[in-house]
Amino acid sequence: MRVEYHPAVEQDVAEALRRYDALSQRLGEEFKVEMRRLIAVAAAKPSRFHLIKTGFHRANLRRFPYHVIYREIAGGIRVTLVRHHRRDPRFGMERE
Repeated sequence: MRVEYHPAVEQDVAEALRRYDALSQRLGEEFKVEMRRLIAVAAAKPSRFHLIKTGFHRANLRRFPYHVIYREIAGGIRVTLVRHHRRDPRFGMERE
């Protein structure tokens, strides 16, 4: 199972971590752990999560109001976006 990342995903995650680390470093770590777990699940079975547009899926984190947008690639997934639930749903959807 292969996982690739759009270059902008690093900034998406950094924004979320700034928010949670400001509250508690432990909370930031828990966010990272949950996000990594969710991405691993998606990579193992890409069709498991909700299809939001042709080729793109949305997987929601359980404890945090964020979701991961990814698309299927040969042998895995490409994560294109990590976004807060309240962010404009059009934000980042131009990413491939």
